[in-house]
Amino acid sequence: MTDSGRLTVIAGPMFSGKSEELMRRVRRATIAGVDVLVVSHSLDTRSDISTITSHTGVNIPAVPLGDVASLAEAARQKDYDLIAIDEAQFFGPDLVPAVDELLRRGIDVIVEGLCVTFDGQPFEPLPSFMAVAEDVLRLTAVCTVCGKDAVFHQRLEQTESPLGSDSAKIAQAPAATLAATTIDASHIGGLDTYVARCRQHFTGAGHET
Repeated sequence: MTDSGRLTVIAGPMFSGKSEELMRRVRRATIAGVDVLVVSHSLDTRSDISTITSHTGVNIPAVPLGDVASLAEAARQKDYDLIAIDEAQFFGPDLVPAVDELLRRGIDVIVEGLCVTFDGQPFEPLPSFMAVAEDVLRLTAVCTVCGKDAVFHQRLEQTESPLGSDSAKIAQAPAATLAATTIDASHIGGLDTYVARCRQHFTGAGHET
């Protein structure tokens, strides 16, 4: 009987170092001779689509895939020991049963992604993975207003600064955009579009300053 795989989750808001932690673990596994498949989502085009790149510019090669079915097919192409999935929220809730099948086949899986939307709500499938994982690493970013631990991120209005200025302190998620859980190219961005916020300074989705 094949031993079940181990599920590791790396979760947090934007700018918390999730991709860097995923890359660190992949590099260690590779050095140890582990056969690893690294998967990214093809929607994320902030850098070379065949790599995972952190906000600090560090990168590793990855296979860009557009949906859960493509991921499952790629996993069947070889007897992988470990499959690492970057930006798992882009794959949606259907990723949960697909990962469960990989684990039952004895493949270790690292799932990394956002566990909170830009309006401060749980972002599936990360919360579901966190509930059943053997190992969960919950990272925080740094609030750009006060420097405290930031568990949220939010969108900036076009007129606002990404730094801790007075205008940025009242940043609100734009009302006329798609829902925070809708997977769309407009939900991808960096410091020019999103900012990290602690609980006190988070002002999205009905939160008051």
